Amino acid sequence: MAIVLHSSPLLWTRLAALAFSCVAFSVAVHGAQLGHGTGDWCIFCWAFSFAGTLLVILVELFGLQTKAPVSWKNFPITFACYAALLCLSASIIFPLYFLKGLSGSSSVRDYRIVVTVFSCLATIAYISEVSISKARPGEVAGYMATGPGLLKVCETFVACVIFVFVSDPVLYDRHDALKYCMAVYCICFILSAAIILLCIGECTGCLPFPFPRFLSAYAMLAVVLYLSATIIWPIFNFDPKHGGNKTRPYTCSSQPGLCLWDKRMAVAVLTGVNFILYLADLIYSTRLVFVNA
Repeated sequence: MAIVLHSSPLLWTRLAALAFSCVAFSVAVHGAQLGHGTGDWCIFCWAFSFAGTLLVILVELFGLQTKAPVSWKNFPITFACYAALLCLSASIIFPLYFLKGLSGSSSVRDYRIVVTVFSCLATIAYISEVSISKARPGEVAGYMATGPGLLKVCETFVACVIFVFVSDPVLYDRHDALKYCMAVYCICFILSAAIILLCIGECTGCLPFPFPRFLSAYAMLAVVLYLSATIIWPIFNFDPKHGGNKTRPYTCSSQPGLCLWDKRMAVAVLTGVNFILYLADLIYSTRLVFVNA
């Protein structure tokens, strides 16, 4: 089997991401003493990113792209985008839980600082890979290499983070309006994930309707749903008339990580972020339909 090695900025960026993510989870396991369940999530982010990048490099090294069961125009950049978001989340969560309030010059603290630095470096490397792989104007590329495709990745990732915040403890069972917001998050996540899987599996041609028009219709629906959730979630969590609390409790300052109020605020902010992402997706998708027409 012939080994194909073409030196390029994309290859060096992937090798850098591979090295940085490897150092991050290796040092974390070796000496960071992560006793909190959040540490397991961070290690998963780095290890998953490392394993996926290694797989992409090996497939391209041995020229196995045509034998892969997925669309190689869409898979590498989709994975790189998810890896960038995973490493970014770990770069934020890790110091928040394991460096905040930790004083002294112990070796554990030094290990955790090294982990944070290499996690940030891995994030930069993956963002660079996405930037290099992204389709340029007039360039023929897979859907996931375009703006709307990358937005789909961001939308699903933000939804996953929302699921984490609302599930431990459960934040949506106090009122039917909050359950409606949870339904919005689930419906939009499932449809966006399905679109990504269709593109990676090159199954968009199997749909009984034009794919671009479906994207526009779905983006419009998602914008309406997320707009309603962006309004409803803060009202029923922070308005005293509906049992909410608009001021942050003083006890939150002494708690490690995020308290209950912080998680509700995080969900409100992330809901607004996803609304903006879906709005940008709608503009992209509508433009795509009219340009094709």
